[in-house]
Amino acid sequence: MNKQKIVYVGMSADLFHHGHMNIINEARKYGDVIIGLLSDEALASYKRVPLIKYNERKLILDNIQGVKKVIPQDTLDYTKNIKKLRPDYVVHGDDWQVGIQKETRLEVIKALKEWGGKLIEPKYTEGVSSTKIINALTSKGVLPNIRLKSLNRRLVAKPILRLLEAHSGLTGIIVEKSSFISKNVRKEFDGIWLSSLTVSTNRGKPDTELVDHATRFQVIEEIMEVTTKPIIVDGDTGGEIEHFRHRVKTLERLGVSAVIIEDKTGLKRNSLFGTDVKQQQEWPEEFANKISEGKKSLITDDFRIIARVESLILGKGIEDALNRTNAYLDAGADGIMIHSKETDENEIVQFCKEYQSFKNKAPLVVVPTTFNHIKEDEFEKMGVNMVIYGNHLLRSAYPAMVDVAQMILKNGRSKEASDELCMPISEIIKLVPETY
Repeated sequence: MNKQKIVYVGMSADLFHHGHMNIINEARKYGDVIIGLLSDEALASYKRVPLIKYNERKLILDNIQGVKKVIPQDTLDYTKNIKKLRPDYVVHGDDWQVGIQKETRLEVIKALKEWGGKLIEPKYTEGVSSTKIINALTSKGVLPNIRLKSLNRRLVAKPILRLLEAHSGLTGIIVEKSSFISKNVRKEFDGIWLSSLTVSTNRGKPDTELVDHATRFQVIEEIMEVTTKPIIVDGDTGGEIEHFRHRVKTLERLGVSAVIIEDKTGLKRNSLFGTDVKQQQEWPEEFANKISEGKKSLITDDFRIIARVESLILGKGIEDALNRTNAYLDAGADGIMIHSKETDENEIVQFCKEYQSFKNKAPLVVVPTTFNHIKEDEFEKMGVNMVIYGNHLLRSAYPAMVDVAQMILKNGRSKEASDELCMPISEIIKLVPETY
């Protein structure tokens, strides 16, 4: 065959295996092979953040015999690259005839018709895939240093992250495994939020920093045993500076990716009480010093200390929030969480707009508990980098449990509750692996 013909192969190659080699060897039969290597961003948009960074994956493919060139493919869609290259052939395993890449395949066929190109679909190599290998590798968990770095990897690879609260090992499993496919894109949660409200409430304690940190560390370890995703911890006020130094070192050592601390002092009360209860904001200089001292205590550059600005909660306005934000960033804050208890988006939108003009910026975080009508794509346009759903698993579980208790009392037996409101006992005993 004419070796000068161009053959395009799109590939993620997160973990290179013999299935990839089979595709490349097949492609070599038709001409010069150009690999369109999916970027970290492209992979994260539909699948997952890759274990291996783009430059490292490219280095492997550059050294594979028969690969003429490796170029980035910045989207799941092939058409941008192939319309530019106008290859004679596109080679892909026949597995994409169904599933999430089905529409991508149809677009490739449509584009190839423009210049008479041909799609070659060798039989998919059964029993091997990067996803299966990665799932096998992570089935027993991940080491703390890998989890610690994973939040930063996701922040680079994805325009906006979504996190959901967990307060136990079981809720951690829910966050870890929940997914939804929409428009050929697989959506999942990017990490786990350890909320002081839900951890405290789950233990029958008020949300006033009453639950000690030893208990919180225990909850973190319970969640870590059954999950792999990055964890961000609600650090409340951070406590005394001397104590905060040690706490961030412990969290970093455990493999937590970040802590968020709020700029309040004194007895901590939940922010959504607003000015209905006595809450005192810390002097910005003091809080900035706490951030600075916490940063000095860290061993790596991977752990993030994120400053939660309470100015809007306490009715002090946008200007105060922006001034404090500037001071906290100058002190080394690795992110800003702007909080509001208002149900409309006006002050959040205004803050985000002003924040985008900052020369010194860090990832922007929101927890839309009250302004929950705003969608993630709207937040993304506003410059928000992370959305945290802060308490929804516990808020949904409590009324369900109350309903079950009431139904048992009403009927003098559990049959109605079991049949109507509970998952089958045959499923609950198999819910957590290795218990059967």
